Amino acid sequence: MINGTVVALSRWQFAMTALYHFLFVPLTLGLTFLLAAMETVYVTTGKQIYRDMAQFWGKLFLINFALGVSTGLTMEFEFGTNWSFYSGFVGDIFGAPLAIEGLMAFFMESTFVGLMAFGWQRLTKVQHLIVTYLVALGSNLSALWILVANGFMQDPQGAKFNPLTMRMELHDFPALLFSPDAQDKFVHTSIAGYVTASVFVLGVSAYYMLQRRHMALAKRSFRMAALFGVLATAGVITLGDALGFVGGHAQPTKLAAMEAMWHTEAPPAPFNVAAIPSQSQQRNLWTLQIPYVLTPLITHTTTQSVPGVDTLEAQAVQRIKNGIPAVEALKRLSSNPNDPQALTQFDAHQADLGYGFLVQRYAPNQDVALATNADIAKAARDVIPQVAPIFWTFRVMVAMGLLMLAFFIAAVMFTLRNDAEKHRWFLKLALWMIPVPFVACEMGWLVAELGRQPWTVYQMLPTWMAASSHTVGYMVFSLAGFLLLYSIFIAVEMYLMVKFIRLGPSAHGRESPAHGGGSAGTYAPAAMLK
Repeated sequence: MINGTVVALSRWQFAMTALYHFLFVPLTLGLTFLLAAMETVYVTTGKQIYRDMAQFWGKLFLINFALGVSTGLTMEFEFGTNWSFYSGFVGDIFGAPLAIEGLMAFFMESTFVGLMAFGWQRLTKVQHLIVTYLVALGSNLSALWILVANGFMQDPQGAKFNPLTMRMELHDFPALLFSPDAQDKFVHTSIAGYVTASVFVLGVSAYYMLQRRHMALAKRSFRMAALFGVLATAGVITLGDALGFVGGHAQPTKLAAMEAMWHTEAPPAPFNVAAIPSQSQQRNLWTLQIPYVLTPLITHTTTQSVPGVDTLEAQAVQRIKNGIPAVEALKRLSSNPNDPQALTQFDAHQADLGYGFLVQRYAPNQDVALATNADIAKAARDVIPQVAPIFWTFRVMVAMGLLMLAFFIAAVMFTLRNDAEKHRWFLKLALWMIPVPFVACEMGWLVAELGRQPWTVYQMLPTWMAASSHTVGYMVFSLAGFLLLYSIFIAVEMYLMVKFIRLGPSAHGRESPAHGGGSAGTYAPAAMLK
């Protein structure tokens, strides 16, 4: 049996690297389309200011893109080093979208990023615009294939377990690709990136407006970000509801944790606005509720029941009992693949194989045939993830989404009245808003991944089985090393971003009086250092 501490440290290491990496991803996804929009206006109107905007924001995009790639590369290697059993178990399925992402989307994106960065003087306006759109397409295709892989972990579709090879095997690629969880999560994540980029552009533009620098560029960027952001925020909230609807059916245990629902209540059930959940007592120590809201919010009906923790644990007990014969048959097939009785027994119980694996952790000598009712009860409790962190991270994410919607509505109102620079309180608020979408994206990732526990592949492969057999010392050393390395990456990102924001768009080599800001027509090293 793998050391529980090793499993915990493996989870911490992957969570840390993923959370660091995900600080870069939303900004990359969103900035590509904002750049394309700016350059489209430049090509259609011929106004130089929009070229300056595309070049300036493009420089910040390149910094973020380079460091995002650096932090993302190690994650794919972690599957082989720290999660070797998982890689062997689902490699046929999980490897396919990651390989497509690397061969098609990532190389496409990287190639066109180079053309976008160095092609301003070598390509025509239309050619460069096409390249910029291809960068945006490549970035979002990268996200698509990664989320297809993640979608399989959340709601495994298009694969079957082969008892003779002891592996999951892909049998329906369209089902894998068009999994409702994967597709909804892709759209939700992409639009969250557009919100992130809009807040970032709006905040930096507000900084220039507060300093009365680069006013023409700042005002136009502010307006585009405000309009882009209000639409994206409305979209991300709407699609978040759709994702919750799909996820609630695919993962009812995650839904129960998100809503701190310990007991199944008659519909329409109340919505817990705030609560203090107790995992040990399986109840809320305190709640603030709105009656009758949860059922229509989750099921889009007033009569459909939403299962609570008590119902889900009772269902898990039955599935564990049904999964034990599947594990026993699998053990016999590993010795004799042609055992007809074992094959028949496995076929009858294979739907609950993962639940049999779940109780194996508690069974004496990991022999599920020796599992007691107490062991089964422990495993059944495991199917409910940690409620308190999921409940609160979900609410923080939602609260930040509503805050950003109100923020963008105000920004649109000010920019359409053409008096945003007069509202200095709002411009200062815009600076403080820059971290908000990043935190919201991190909260969303935590809800998705913590809510999947105790499974690496939902209802098929428990997390305790998926990790590699490393020593605790190795895991502590590698975790500390990654923490240090990724902290350096974040520090480099912050330094370069702040440096080039302070330099401003004049660093591109031109800024005429018509474009506003600074000294008329000045561009020199001395001007850049101001």
